[in-house]
Amino acid sequence: MTSMRSTRAGMPAMRMLALALALATLPGMARTPQANPLPVPAHGVVGVADAQLSPDFWIARAQAPDAPLMTRAAIDARNARLLREDTSMHDLAALPATLASKQVTDWISGLASPPTRALWDEAGNPVAKAALDAIVANRALDAIPASQPTRFGMAVQRAALRAFPTALRVFNSNDDADIDRFQESALFPGDPVVIAHASGDGQWLFVVSPRYAAWVEATAIAAGSRDAVLGHGQRTPYRVITGAKPRTVFTREEPRLSELQLDMGTRVPLAQAAPDQPVNGQHPYSAWTLSLPVRNADDRLAFAPALLQKIADSQADYLPLTRANILRQAFKFLGERYGWGHSYNGRDCSGFVSDVYRSMGVQLPRNTSAQAVSPVFARTRFTPDDTRATRMAAIKSLQIGDLVYIPGHVMMYIGDIDGMPYVIHDTNGGTVLGADGKPRSLRLNGVSVTPLLPLRFGKDHDYVDRITNIVKVAAAQ
Repeated sequence: MTSMRSTRAGMPAMRMLALALALATLPGMARTPQANPLPVPAHGVVGVADAQLSPDFWIARAQAPDAPLMTRAAIDARNARLLREDTSMHDLAALPATLASKQVTDWISGLASPPTRALWDEAGNPVAKAALDAIVANRALDAIPASQPTRFGMAVQRAALRAFPTALRVFNSNDDADIDRFQESALFPGDPVVIAHASGDGQWLFVVSPRYAAWVEATAIAAGSRDAVLGHGQRTPYRVITGAKPRTVFTREEPRLSELQLDMGTRVPLAQAAPDQPVNGQHPYSAWTLSLPVRNADDRLAFAPALLQKIADSQADYLPLTRANILRQAFKFLGERYGWGHSYNGRDCSGFVSDVYRSMGVQLPRNTSAQAVSPVFARTRFTPDDTRATRMAAIKSLQIGDLVYIPGHVMMYIGDIDGMPYVIHDTNGGTVLGADGKPRSLRLNGVSVTPLLPLRFGKDHDYVDRITNIVKVAAAQ
């Protein structure tokens, strides 16, 4: 989205906004290409004043912001349904003791097909077909045994999940070095996985996690028993990471856990440690002593203590699911760079909303395509035949935390100003109409607050025209 200069310099922002809303109510105005009438502050993001970049601004406008929207029991029950009923999810505990070759092959082949179009590397050079063929061959599909015992493991660090067993970043054009077509998602410390296969060079593992099945570097995974892997996330007492991405305390005594990043929503058990004895050379009274997974020299899983400062953003349990907490948690990522598939140590649009809700104990599928149609959430589906009036009525009924889906993107509703709906979303672009009536991109490329109605698909259609689903996460179904 690229902003436009106001044609009436000096007009107060709220007067300009009121004018915009009045114009928007006129018949035909919603689809008529025109210069955007919303105020354009000095930073250039249309319709957004500095005060709106704080969660407190939106909490103050919300009705009953601290009222619980779902009980913990209801959330847990829906999470269980998600594992049972959503085909994008994987219930590791329900997998059989033995994996058949077809199951493993289907997982790997279903993730990504061999590339058939030209791809470029980060330097803008074309990737040779021979190099791509070697990457595909490294999957070693012929080496998958007819059957194998189901092996469990755990992520010991944040690690990229890849479409193929390679760290090579590839792009659809030589002028795009952001959207890596081999990047899928990420694992976080403590995430349980099933280890289904190894690459031909032995450097990569194909793993199945509760939300995704993909390739990960072998050094990020420690193999362990079923009970150790699945039991770790159930241990009590524990801490839930409620900050964006705090880190453990530096330690030279245990470098594997020194300044380890723990992303929002991660649940970590507390270690059984004496409160008056040093942990990794440091007195623990001002920190929480966590029990974190490590990978030993034999590649096996073990657990070791690490300190998380008590001033770091964590809680003894998941946050209550309230409108205020939804806003506070979402705004902790404001300004983080967009990272396709959790790349750039960040997250993308679906990863963003997933991590926000995860801090309140709510599980979501990983990708927008699965989130938007999951059978366990209350949702409204739209087709191309739905009228503008029907779509605008649905927008008017949005509640804080509702998720609005358009093809390939999801936004979170945070409130409105005099009838103008606003969203927070992790976006790598966004388009509005310029003063000349032509589409222009703001190149936001990060977690951003924007008004909804100016956002457009080209010149003749806005985001409202393209809404496919609205999902009410904070509602029982």
